Amino acid sequence: MPETAIAEAPAKAGTGEKILQVRNLEAWYGESHILHGINFDVNAGEVVTLLGRNGAGKTTTLKSIMGIIGKRTGSVQFNSQDIIRATSDKIARMGIAFCPEERGIFSSLDVRENLLLPPVVRAGGLPLEQIFDLFPNLKERLNSQGTKLSGGEQQMLAIARILRTGASFLMLDEPTEGLAPVIIQQIGHTIARLKKEGFTILLVEQNFRFASTVADRYYVVEHGKIIDGFSNSELAANMDKLHTYLGV
Repeated sequence: MPETAIAEAPAKAGTGEKILQVRNLEAWYGESHILHGINFDVNAGEVVTLLGRNGAGKTTTLKSIMGIIGKRTGSVQFNSQDIIRATSDKIARMGIAFCPEERGIFSSLDVRENLLLPPVVRAGGLPLEQIFDLFPNLKERLNSQGTKLSGGEQQMLAIARILRTGASFLMLDEPTEGLAPVIIQQIGHTIARLKKEGFTILLVEQNFRFASTVADRYYVVEHGKIIDGFSNSELAANMDKLHTYLGV
């Protein structure tokens, strides 16, 4: 499927308004050229998943959008404003939040302190009461240090922390990595609720079986390029290709 066709593919969900448009995005780690002209769109109110093998460039794509890659070129339009040259703090203030795979929990701080540490950068952040409604485990563990949380609780805390900031566009990097099936199911329910409440989500996920329970559309990343894209309704028809792409 040609990249230009992927980039212009209409949304199957959400409002139809393109909130994020990525065009010809290239990125480097030092001398290593990682992204080679990434093109895709995300529409307001939908969940879009980037699929691909380890090292394909999925995480680098998120970091490039967030402005935490040293060298990047191309165009990243967020709400019709080009942010390719913006700093990460300015990007955060525009309403984009990044939840990394490593979660970044402060082990010496308790749950309450981890939640309250990030600043509120714009209006619209969820109050703690609403966060605890999404993640009741966190309320029970409010005074527990980060080191005493399970992997699932750490992931919940990492997502909860960015919901306070006022961000409306969430980028989640491998949120189910290493988690038990029951916790993966809970993360899926949370993503569905966040979408229902108006959040837009860009998800990096290797587990396409999980992704199929939450995503509206998919893009496949390989060698730093988007090589295919389809909607959730087209997933069954593309399973053979996905097995080839992902090596599963």
